[in-house]
Amino acid sequence: MAEIQLGVIEARFAEMIWEREPVTSSELVKLAAEAFSWKRTTTHTVLKRLCDKGLFENHKGTVTSLISRAQFHSMQSRKFVEDTFEGSLPAFVAAFTRDNTLTSEEAAEIRAMIDRAEGR
Repeated sequence: MAEIQLGVIEARFAEMIWEREPVTSSELVKLAAEAFSWKRTTTHTVLKRLCDKGLFENHKGTVTSLISRAQFHSMQSRKFVEDTFEGSLPAFVAAFTRDNTLTSEEAAEIRAMIDRAEGR
């Protein structure tokens, strides 16, 4: 799947859509006016950009996601590990845990994720 880059405001607007979908574009205009002080045209422009990037679809005024929030965050996380740690998940985990202590609950959750990923 192609890389999707979002600016800070685009990401906040995308989160707004994911939290409420399916949502009408007219409702998004109201929400964006409150949250960002956007005019109707700005909301429609940013929405069109997000649709053009393949995140959302605006069909007859109803906006739904083509990529879920979880899928998007997974794509972004993979890209970060690829770009920053040469694709090495162990290098990422080592860097993350170097100055951070995991709680026993976090460690158990990570072990369970590894077991699931290994197909156990």
